[in-house]
Amino acid sequence: MVSRFSQYLRNAVISEHYNYTGKLKEDKYKEGLKPEAIAFLLVCLLIVVENAIVLVALWKNKKFHVPMYYLLGNLTLSDMLAGLTYMANIMTSGHITLKMTPILYFLREGGVFITLAASVISLLAIAIERHVTMVRMKPYQGDKQGRMCALIVGSWMLSVFLGILPVLGWNCIGRLEQCSTVLPLYAKSYILFCITVFSAILMSIIVLYVRIFRIVKSNTQRLASVPQRKGFYRRSQKYMALLKTVTIVLGVFIACWLPLFILFLLDFSCAVKLCKILFKAEYFLGIALINSLLNPIIYTLTSKDMRKAIIRLLCQPCLITENGQVRKIGVHFLDCSTTKMEGTSHRLEGLETTVSSGNFTHSVIKPIYPQICRT
Repeated sequence: MVSRFSQYLRNAVISEHYNYTGKLKEDKYKEGLKPEAIAFLLVCLLIVVENAIVLVALWKNKKFHVPMYYLLGNLTLSDMLAGLTYMANIMTSGHITLKMTPILYFLREGGVFITLAASVISLLAIAIERHVTMVRMKPYQGDKQGRMCALIVGSWMLSVFLGILPVLGWNCIGRLEQCSTVLPLYAKSYILFCITVFSAILMSIIVLYVRIFRIVKSNTQRLASVPQRKGFYRRSQKYMALLKTVTIVLGVFIACWLPLFILFLLDFSCAVKLCKILFKAEYFLGIALINSLLNPIIYTLTSKDMRKAIIRLLCQPCLITENGQVRKIGVHFLDCSTTKMEGTSHRLEGLETTVSSGNFTHSVIKPIYPQICRT
C-alpha cells in the first residue's frame, strides 16, 4: 500500500503511461489551448450560467420549495458542477498534464466523472420517483420528502463511489498493458465496468418510462369505458401527448452519451496505438457534456411555472405585460402545463396520483383532473 501511494506522487508516471499509449505524439501536449479547447470552454461557461439561473429561480420562488422540485434542483446542480469541473479539466490539460502527479490526475478526471455520473443518475432518480408515485397512487408529503432526500443522497454516494475507485486502487499504474488509451492511468476493466453501469442506468430509465406510459394509457382506456366520462377521454388523450417529451428526453440522452459509450468500448477492445480515433476523446466527452446543456431546457423550460419564474428573473420589464401576464414564447407542443385544476365538477373517483416524467411539470391529479394545455 505504501509502495502504491508513493507511485501516486511520482511525476514521471504520467509521462510513462502517456508515452506507452502514444498520446505524447499529439501537439496538444506541447502547446497551449487550441481553438477547439476554447470552444469547449465557452460551452462549459454556458452550461454553468444556464444551470445557475435555474437554481436561482428555484431558490427565489417559494412555490418551488417542495419535495417534488428537489430532484430537479439536484439535476441542475450536478449539471452546473459538470460544467465547472470540465472547465477546470480543460484549463489543466495539454502540457500541464505532464507536470501533474497521478493523485492530481485522478482528482482532475474523477471530478468530471463524478459530476457527469451524478447528472445521469439524477435522471434515473427522477424516473424512479415518478414511477413510485404512479404505482402507489397516494403521494403523502412527509413520505415523499424522505424519498426525495434518499434518492438525492443515494445518487451522489453512487457517483462518488464510482469516481474514487481508481484512487482506491482500480488503476493500471505498474501494469501498462492493461491501460486505457483515452485515460492512460485508468484500467480498461474499470472503463468497461463504468460503461456497464451507465448502460444499466439507461435501460432502467427506459423501462420505468415505459411502465409510466402503460399506467397512463390504462387510465385513459378506463376513462373512455365510462359513458358519463366521455368528456374526459379527450382531455386524457391530450395528457398522453405530454409523453412525447419522454421520447425527447431519452432521445437526447442516447444521442449525447452513445458516442462516448462506443468510444470506451473501442478503447477496451482495441490494442494500444491501433485505434487513432481514441486520441480524439475530448470531442466525444464534449458531446456527452451537451446533455448537461440541454437538461435545463428539457426538464425546466418546458414547464410554464419555471419558464415564467426565469423570465421574471431575467427580463421582467420586456416580457411581462401590463396585466402581469407572461408573453407566450417557446414551442407550442412543449408548452404544456398541468399545474392548474379544473372545477369541482371534474372530480374523478379513485384516481389520485402525481404524474410526471421529470421533464414536464409535477402536477397532482387528486380527485380533480388537471387542465390540459391547449394544443
